[in-house]
Amino acid sequence: MKRLKVILTAFFLSASVFAQDNLNERADNILGEYHSVYKQDEGRFVFTKNSDGTYDCTTTWSKNSVDPATGKKYLDVKNPDKSLRNTPCDRIKIIKGLRYNAEKKQWDDARIYDPTRGITAKVTVKFTSDGRLSLRGSVLGIGETVYWNKL
Repeated sequence: MKRLKVILTAFFLSASVFAQDNLNERADNILGEYHSVYKQDEGRFVFTKNSDGTYDCTTTWSKNSVDPATGKKYLDVKNPDKSLRNTPCDRIKIIKGLRYNAEKKQWDDARIYDPTRGITAKVTVKFTSDGRLSLRGSVLGIGETVYWNKL
């Protein structure tokens, strides 16, 4: 009987570890580079994982990143944080601290920054049935959804 308890305990512990590994694997599906075409803009973004298990997203490329008049990269001049206004448009961190919600199978509990408008919004991120990444930003219940393709 004692041996049965040891075997069952080992089984449940390994199942728990497997479930946690599976959860981490699902959460990490967001990692990588994405491409987006939205209205007149086109860009690339990369999701990275932080040591606390949250995720950040940074712009890595923008089609219209250079001012044709000066030949210089556009800066994040509309950022509410004045210390970030000299950030080049292809290095802007647009999401910080995104968390995976296993119950809803989505990432949330963070805000997304829109550098073209200089505003932040509550964000929900999830994969669609066709494999695209859906990002829904909302302010006071009014929202907008954009779709990105993983590269």
